[in-house]
Amino acid sequence: MRAGWMVGAALAGLVAAPTVGAIPRLDLSPYPAPAAGESRWVIQLPGLLPPTRDSALSANPRDWRVQVIVGQMARVDCNMHSFAGRLRVQPLKPVPPLNVLRVSEVGTMASTRLACPPGEPLQERFVAMAGKPFVVPYNVSRPIVVYAPKPLEVRWRLWKAESQARPANAL
Repeated sequence: MRAGWMVGAALAGLVAAPTVGAIPRLDLSPYPAPAAGESRWVIQLPGLLPPTRDSALSANPRDWRVQVIVGQMARVDCNMHSFAGRLRVQPLKPVPPLNVLRVSEVGTMASTRLACPPGEPLQERFVAMAGKPFVVPYNVSRPIVVYAPKPLEVRWRLWKAESQARPANAL
C-alpha cells in the first residue's frame, strides 16, 4: 500500500512539474512552404551548450560557426562517393534581414573507381555534396532554413575556434 502511494505521488509530481528548459516552438511563418519536389530543413541551434573540456577552445558563441552539410543516403561500395551541387544564400522578400539557404544544380553521384575487396556488400551511408565547407555564423535567435530537392538531407556540425589568436609574421 505504501509503495503504491509513493509511486502515485511521484507521478503526480511529474505531471504537475513545469517543463524546464523547453525549447519554444519555431515561428516559420516568415519562411515560404517548400515547393513541389523539395523539402524544407530547419536547424534550431541550442542556446546553451555544455562547457567544453578543452580550455583552448573559445566558449564565446561569436567565435563559433555552423557547417551545413547537404547529402543523401545511398547504398555504396568501398569507394569515396560525392555529387555536385550548389548551396547559396537567398534573401527573403519583403523581409530583408531573413535569409534562407537553397540547394540547386544537383548532379549525379560520382565515385572513385578503386577495386573493393571481393564479396564486400554495399553499405547504406550518408554521401555529402562535394565542394568547400559551407559555414554560417552561430546565431541562436534565428533558425537556419535550407530548401533542398528531395531526396537530399541536411545535417550540421558545430565549429569552435581556438580562444587564443596567434600573431602572424610580417615579412
